[in-house]
Amino acid sequence: MKNIFYFFVKVFISIGLFFYTKRITVKGEKNIPKKGAILFMANHPNALIDPLIIATSTKRKTHFLVRAAVFKKAIIAKIFGLLGMMPIYRIRDGLKAVSKNDAIFEQCTNLLKNKKAILIFPEGSHNIKRTIRPLSKGFTRILFRALDKHKDLEIHVIPIGLTYQNESIFPTKVAVNIGKPILASTFYNPNEINNSVNELKAQVSTQLKELSVHIDSENYEDMAAKLNAAQVDFTDTETVNWIVKKKMFPPTKKPKRTFKLLKLLLIANSIFPYIIWKKAAKKIPEIEFVDTFRFGLNLVLIPLFYGIQTFIIYYFFGNKIGAIYFLTSLVLVLLYTKLSPTNTES
Repeated sequence: MKNIFYFFVKVFISIGLFFYTKRITVKGEKNIPKKGAILFMANHPNALIDPLIIATSTKRKTHFLVRAAVFKKAIIAKIFGLLGMMPIYRIRDGLKAVSKNDAIFEQCTNLLKNKKAILIFPEGSHNIKRTIRPLSKGFTRILFRALDKHKDLEIHVIPIGLTYQNESIFPTKVAVNIGKPILASTFYNPNEINNSVNELKAQVSTQLKELSVHIDSENYEDMAAKLNAAQVDFTDTETVNWIVKKKMFPPTKKPKRTFKLLKLLLIANSIFPYIIWKKAAKKIPEIEFVDTFRFGLNLVLIPLFYGIQTFIIYYFFGNKIGAIYFLTSLVLVLLYTKLSPTNTES
C-alpha cells in the first residue's frame, strides 16, 4: 500500500513540477547504485521543495529526514509518514524533543541495513544564500551507528548539489547535480571517531561546493550582486564556480522582458487560485518557504479550479468546447513556464 501511494504521489508531483518549473536538469544519475544502502547528502536552499525535486529526479525510492516542525498536524504527519518522511529534532525544539532522535536514528539504521535510500540535508537548516555552510555531524552518527551494528554493511554516501536560477521567483530553472559515491566504511575508525567524522564531512563538503554554486561568505554580497547583474545562468554551476574562483565577472546585462500579456491571460484564467495565493503569500514567514507554499497551493488549486471551470464550460457549451478550453489552459501554463525568461535578482 505504501509503495503504491508513494508511486502515485511521485508521479503527481513530477507532473506538477513539470508545469511549475522552466526546466529541471539532472546530471550524474549514473552515480546512483541501482541496489544497496544509500545516504543522499544535499545542500538545502529552498525548504520543502528541495526533497520533492530530488525524489522525483532519482529512480530510487527515497526516505527523508526533515525538520520536525512540519509534522505538528496529525494528518500532515500521517501523509508524510506514508511518503517516507521522518522528523528530525533540533535543539530549538527542546531537549525532550531532541531525545526522540534516537528512535529516528534507529529507524535509519534499519533502513540502511535493508539497503534502502535516505536523504539528509547536513547543513541542518535551509538558507537561500548560494553557499555551502558548515555540515553538522548528525549524518555521521547515523552512518557510524549502522556500521557499528552491521560490520559488513556497504553504505554509499552520495552528495547532491541543488542550484536554482532564482529561488522564490516563478518560473525557475533548477540544476540537480549528483556526485560521486563515497564508501562510508573507508572513513569509519571506531578508535578515532573525531577524525572519521571530520574527514567524511570534508569529503562531502568538497563535493557539494563543486556540485552547486558556492560563494564564500567573505565578500558574498558583492560577488552575488555582480553575478546577478550579469544575468548568469546559475544552473551552469561549473561555469559560475569558475567565474567566482577567477573573479572574472561578465559585463552587466539588462533583465529580459517578461511576457506581460501571457502572464495576464494566465492570471485571468486562474483568478481564484491567484487570489488565494496572494493572500497566503502575506503570511509566509521566510523567503525559503515561498516556492514550497506556492507549489503546494498550485498543485491542489490549479487542477481543482481548472476542472471546475472545464465542467462549467462543458455543461453549457458541450464536450468539444470543454475539451478545447481545458487543453488551451494547459498550453497557456506551459507557454508561460517554459518560455518566460528566468532573470536573476540581487
